[in-house]
Amino acid sequence: MFRRDPLLRLTLDLLRPRLSRLVAASVLGVLSLGSALALAGVSAWLIARAWQMPPILDLTVAVVAVRALGISRGVLGYCQRLAAHDTALRAAANARTGLYRKLAEGPEDVAMRLSSGELVTRVGSSVDELADVVVRSVLPIVVATVLSCAAVGVIALISPGAAAILALCLLIAGAAAPAITARAVAAAESVAVQHRSDRDSATMLALEHAPELRVSGRLDGVIATVERHHREWGHAADRAASPAALAAAMPSIAIGASVLGAVVAGIALAPTTAPTTLAILMLLPLSAFEATTALPDAAVGLTKARIAARRLLEITEGGQLRDRPAAPAVELPAGGQLAVVGPSGSGKTTLLMSLADRLNTTPGRAAFFAEDAHIFETTIRDNLLVVRGDATDTELLSAIRRVGLADWLAGLPEGLGTVLEGGHTAVSAGQRRRLLLARVLISDFPVVLLDEPTENLDAADGERILVEILTPGEWFAADRTVVVATHHLPDTLDCPVLGCPQPTGAVGG
Repeated sequence: MFRRDPLLRLTLDLLRPRLSRLVAASVLGVLSLGSALALAGVSAWLIARAWQMPPILDLTVAVVAVRALGISRGVLGYCQRLAAHDTALRAAANARTGLYRKLAEGPEDVAMRLSSGELVTRVGSSVDELADVVVRSVLPIVVATVLSCAAVGVIALISPGAAAILALCLLIAGAAAPAITARAVAAAESVAVQHRSDRDSATMLALEHAPELRVSGRLDGVIATVERHHREWGHAADRAASPAALAAAMPSIAIGASVLGAVVAGIALAPTTAPTTLAILMLLPLSAFEATTALPDAAVGLTKARIAARRLLEITEGGQLRDRPAAPAVELPAGGQLAVVGPSGSGKTTLLMSLADRLNTTPGRAAFFAEDAHIFETTIRDNLLVVRGDATDTELLSAIRRVGLADWLAGLPEGLGTVLEGGHTAVSAGQRRRLLLARVLISDFPVVLLDEPTENLDAADGERILVEILTPGEWFAADRTVVVATHHLPDTLDCPVLGCPQPTGAVGG
């Protein structure tokens, strides 16, 4: 049952918090706020006893205890923060390492089907929210539970009725109010997560392709989209304010009710109970609620962490892929050409990756060339040699001329030895696409799988290159198999076509 909870599953799987560190942080937190609780009780006794004007030596121990508890509260609180944050930071490091390992060891399309902005959001903010659950939720809940039980137990020794009222008020402040807050935040957060993802995706688009967007006149529109998603995120958060405001008022009401109950119980016990005991009965409930003040935020942290855990499970276990139809079987005869045509999100990229997995049961048989393959911060020569290390400069220059980069290369100071500072940021989107096509030309794999090879190229040049790729004997030898995923084909091209249906909420190209 508990293994079905995404938060618990990832807490055990990715965070792997050390029990000893959690226990140490919890003990320090209990001792810190326990000092505050004891300080309230001793102070109440000291005030009432001093009113009776006893010999000063009768108050010495209480005076020293008040000072010691006041100092220990601060020292222990600081130590608790150190232990808690050490635990959280180690857990975050474990989570990122585990997540990267799962992405590296899992199917390629689990990560590649997501846009860069979406992947940054999930690996960045989702991991942060998951790691924060240790400090913001687990420890406050443990500390509040222990201290609430201790406070109710002490009051019960004086007045069972007042203890019952205190227990009920603590449940309202520590359970009901956080639950309402969590439900309100969950409703807004589920919407905010999507807006944040859309905002980050649009932001990454503007950052990575600003020059091309400015030339095409679309940059202002993309920036406006970022601002719109951010505003919608704010509106979604505002919609949670009404129930959250009610939850914020509940602890104050509970404190007032508990104090009123203590006063009523004290009046009833006054004839038979010492004044110092009555003072403890009156003041101790006020400190008992100090531990519950962090519980609404703890509940919010649990809710956000559970949403983050669910999003991380989608990429660590391929949750979204299970909802997609299986890729159709494709027969690839030697020397054949096939075009996979369909709109964005119809599964073209997933199909090519599935083909690559199936074909590479024989190592080195097929190569998948992704639409957004990486450009390394090294020389142009090394960027091309990643597909075939024994290629000569003559072959590299021939490939560069074929893809239309000869003039660009001639204008560089060191030719093939020019270092691309910043990787893909050193070239335009069109130049990047042509460099990736040059890699394809240099490769010698029997089966070549190309994902959107003419993206970011002008229409005329893109159509020419697409025709040459899918024409036997042009770019590739007649005995090599070529599969191309694209949005459309030129009308003049005679090539077998596999159509992908219109997407219905699918993810990936």
